[in-house]
Amino acid sequence: MYYGIITLSVIMFGVAFLLNDKYQKESGNSLGSALLFCIINSLAGVICLWIIQGFKLQITPFTMLISLAAAIVSILFFFCSIKALAYINLSVHSIFTMLGGMLMPFLAGVLFYDEPMTVGKGISLVLIVSALFLTVKKGEKKNGTVYYIGVFVLNGIFGVLSKIFASAPYEKTDAASYTIWSALLTAAISLVILLFLRKEDIPKLSLKSLAYTAGYGAINKVGNNLLIIALAVLPASVQYPFVTGGTMIV
Repeated sequence: MYYGIITLSVIMFGVAFLLNDKYQKESGNSLGSALLFCIINSLAGVICLWIIQGFKLQITPFTMLISLAAAIVSILFFFCSIKALAYINLSVHSIFTMLGGMLMPFLAGVLFYDEPMTVGKGISLVLIVSALFLTVKKGEKKNGTVYYIGVFVLNGIFGVLSKIFASAPYEKTDAASYTIWSALLTAAISLVILLFLRKEDIPKLSLKSLAYTAGYGAINKVGNNLLIIALAVLPASVQYPFVTGGTMIV
């Protein structure tokens, strides 16, 4: 059942990559564009998850702490992601994003959560890394190394935070409430930052941009929620290579 859950999530992530790319092409790659993306996609995700939850929302101090960390990481990731897409095409962007999202939670599971390092996992990593690089297409316009490193590290940290939340022995909420709080804090922090920007630095969103952003938020937040549910049962060193390989196929 849990492999079925993460299979559904990788289909969602594949679609989310496309919507992120479409939004960048439609609305640009400024800080204002990134903040609007954070606010709208977070609120769209909250609405979907809150409905799925039956309009219930739990809260604990530990959940709020990890949610705050996840919110800060999310804002930085969205900014780096939108900036990176101005320099490179979607296939190169997905490589940096998926490699970070796979390797860092994988290493955290093996090093800190006593998940065994097996021959099968090692072969899986080598094959996925090799296959990801084979998908590269020409399209880099100019140097944007800091943004590539950003999406690699930040997506990895987000996965590690999910693992910490799922495995920690402290009192915590269910997975959906954690995702909702993370999204609400992401929207709130982004809005505060947006208020300090000049009016001319905030782009006007078209209906297409709104649709891309809301669609991304609903799909991405539900997909991440499914991963957190599965992390309570499946090792991170198994789940994240599965997610990376699956998303690459999609």
